[in-house]
Amino acid sequence: MKRLFQLAHLFALAGALLLPTSRAAHAEEISVTQWGSSLYGLPYAVAMEQGLFKKAGIDITGIISSGGGGTTVRNILASKTPYGEVAVSAALAAARQGLDIVIVNVGTRSVAEASMVTMPSSPIHTLDDLVGKKVAITSPKSVSEMLFLMVLREKGIDASKVTRVASGGYVNGMTMLEQGAVVGAVAIEPLSILRKSQYRTLYRAGDVLKPMTTSVGITTRAFAQSHPDTLRAIIAGRRAGVDATYADPAGAAKLLATQFKLTPDVAKEAVDNMVRSHMWSQGQFDRAELDRVASGLKLIGEIKDDVDWAKLIDSRFLPADVRAKGQL
Repeated sequence: MKRLFQLAHLFALAGALLLPTSRAAHAEEISVTQWGSSLYGLPYAVAMEQGLFKKAGIDITGIISSGGGGTTVRNILASKTPYGEVAVSAALAAARQGLDIVIVNVGTRSVAEASMVTMPSSPIHTLDDLVGKKVAITSPKSVSEMLFLMVLREKGIDASKVTRVASGGYVNGMTMLEQGAVVGAVAIEPLSILRKSQYRTLYRAGDVLKPMTTSVGITTRAFAQSHPDTLRAIIAGRRAGVDATYADPAGAAKLLATQFKLTPDVAKEAVDNMVRSHMWSQGQFDRAELDRVASGLKLIGEIKDDVDWAKLIDSRFLPADVRAKGQL
């Protein structure tokens, strides 16, 4: 059956299953950064579970996971269906390397899942208390470092007076915190919810920073030109998954609990937090939110100049009502 689907795709013939709407739905796999370990991809899971991709005209049968960054981009470019959701930094890095990519929709637009924690008995109670101390980030030029620097800037604190230590991962950073090697460690949901009884939250990034574009959907320009209907179906299906998640957070939380092997209460808290912050975008582009993340990327030295978004973005594949909401 898998071979049959591959042949149907290669020759664009009517070999896939027919939907009640008479639109052909081809079985495809796409890539989503941090699939299975972060909340970026929840709308995709909802859309697959509820058959929303099929209604849009495409049968997404699986998600290719990766650790993010260049790995996700490489997965996308090597895929039969080269579409995926990646961090904005990964998309910009791919473009700088001359890869044939184009940004076609916005994925997430909030940093509400990010925070910094300290030990319950720690004398660190405010960001000012971090001056002269060490904190754990995941790695240099990571999103965790970017958000931390943006929070410091927002609060008027000189970042050079806070030593950042690369831990290699969120859990590693928390171990360093427990061992006293650092006074604070970056955290991300749902991990921070799972361990909330062990730490005290110093700040939540979403309470300090304004919304910004954190992930985007990308494809190759060649694929966009040769398979526009496939691309529209993927984006429309994901949009339907976003709408369904907001319409029924409890149902989305149950799915999250199953996929992430979380307890129902942890999954519910994670989804409720993201719904409250309106983390998932329907896909529209917002110039102010794009520029905010670009400003953060400058802080970590990931980019030097302003981003010419017009050269990288193609909004033609968005549903008409979603495209109309954009502010580019």
